Amino acid sequence: MVMFDIKIIRNDIEIAKKDLEKRGDKEKLDWLQNVSDKDVEFRKLKVELDGLRKERNKISLSIAEAKKKGDDVKKILADAKELPKKIADIELRVGKLQDDTKFYLMRLPNILHESVPKGKDDTENVEIKTVGKIPKFTFDIKNHVDIVEGLGLADFDRSGKIAGNGFYFLKGDLVFLEQALIRFALDIVSKKGYLPVYPPLMMSRKAYEGVTDLSDFETMMYKIEDEDGYLIATSEHPLVGQHMDEIFESGVLPVKYAGISPCFRKEIGSHGVDEKGIFRVHQFNKVEQIIFCKPADSWKLHEELIKNAEEIFKKLALPYRVVNICTGDIGTVAAKKYDLEAWLPHQKRYREMVSCSNCTDYQARRLRIRYNSKDGVKLVHTLNSTAIALGRVMVAIIENNQLKDGSVKIPKVLVPYMGGKTKLEKI
Repeated sequence: MVMFDIKIIRNDIEIAKKDLEKRGDKEKLDWLQNVSDKDVEFRKLKVELDGLRKERNKISLSIAEAKKKGDDVKKILADAKELPKKIADIELRVGKLQDDTKFYLMRLPNILHESVPKGKDDTENVEIKTVGKIPKFTFDIKNHVDIVEGLGLADFDRSGKIAGNGFYFLKGDLVFLEQALIRFALDIVSKKGYLPVYPPLMMSRKAYEGVTDLSDFETMMYKIEDEDGYLIATSEHPLVGQHMDEIFESGVLPVKYAGISPCFRKEIGSHGVDEKGIFRVHQFNKVEQIIFCKPADSWKLHEELIKNAEEIFKKLALPYRVVNICTGDIGTVAAKKYDLEAWLPHQKRYREMVSCSNCTDYQARRLRIRYNSKDGVKLVHTLNSTAIALGRVMVAIIENNQLKDGSVKIPKVLVPYMGGKTKLEKI
């Protein structure tokens, strides 16, 4: 099971070289030649091994026939004496070559779509569009932490006391707002054919290695001590992993899911966790869109996913922009990724709310997720996109809709989900 397609290296290694050069990933350029050399040696030894096994089978038949006839088999046995050792030696070499090759193939990144811009990091992502009006305030605005603490709708000190930074207590109408957002997002995507699914919140290492590069992602995840289990970082992972070693019938594709789950992340790295608040935290709730499809449909469906997310933000009347993620920010698995970023007034900048990726056949190859086509069994393409990340969206709603008296106007589209309530007010 590997993520990177060895055929690319065998048939046109220049495709992979150019892709790594575009990414600025010079270290892995050496890996390509290493894999290519090992693959050539592997195929040569495999031919030799197959020949020796064939010879062994012929000798076995010759011995059986000689015994039937009552002939002496000593000469045949003498000729075959070295054969088992030769076969065992080559099997060891072949196995070592396979293990070495797999190590690199599991860590080589997906081939990028030609439209992915070149850039060193997230500062060089390319803006595609901006939507909505940035609000103007006639009073001194507050950040979301001060607003919700002032209303008594969240407690970050007590959560810090029992769990540390990156956790929170939500209270009263803020709980109802989160539940309203979940149902609101589900209503939108389920009408478009996405089946709501609540997945397991833990996965085994084998299943996790199928959906992401653990060497790249493991520092973000919580491992269950003394168990083969990881808390999920997103419902994408169990929803994609559930179909490993399966073959879809062509007629059922595309298969679309809407995953609803808590997500758990250490958030170790340059960003870290927020000392207080609900924007960047260790535990949060999310609705995720997942698609399995035929390769010919994946780029059209990638656009569908980001449009679904945009529809949610338009209906919430939140100002946002969509960016095309550059090579220095895209990661290993996606061939192309969009982010949708909402405007946060107190920070005076756009912040990520949605991540939308086409992973092409990268995850499917490792998980052996395929479909029956008229030309035989082929790999599906997998896609994923946030529909709504609850904490982050609530931050955007609270800051963009804050009122002078400290209350928060609830977006009009959510009022029916809030039992007619139009404001978040002090408890």
